[in-house]
Amino acid sequence: QVQLVESGGGLVQAGGSLRLSCAASGRTFNNYAMGWFRQAPGKEREFVATVSWSGGSTYYADSVKGRFTISRDNAKNTVYLQMNSLKPEDTAVYYCAVRRSRNVAATANEYDYWGQGTQVTVSS
Repeated sequence: QVQLVESGGGLVQAGGSLRLSCAASGRTFNNYAMGWFRQAPGKEREFVATVSWSGGSTYYADSVKGRFTISRDNAKNTVYLQMNSLKPEDTAVYYCAVRRSRNVAATANEYDYWGQGTQVTVSS
């Protein structure tokens, strides 16, 4: 059974940093792209960042470009999201996802497996 478990969320002041982790189990995801999405209260789930199977290709939403960095460690079956210069508008539940393709994608319906999410709250 495929399982994705996010961790690293919490409460941080504006301008601070957090590092999210997503550990995958149940199968090897080394050949699959992985991504992060987020959903704020009353809003639709939105794309944040994605990384290709090798880590060689990344893509970010404009709202986080230059502040967030996605990376992966295939030996650990884990993807990370380093979030710097956090803003109150970054407050959301953050989800990691796996796409059964080597290539990146920025829409939720292109991903096949999802974690349960981790809450990130940025205070002003």
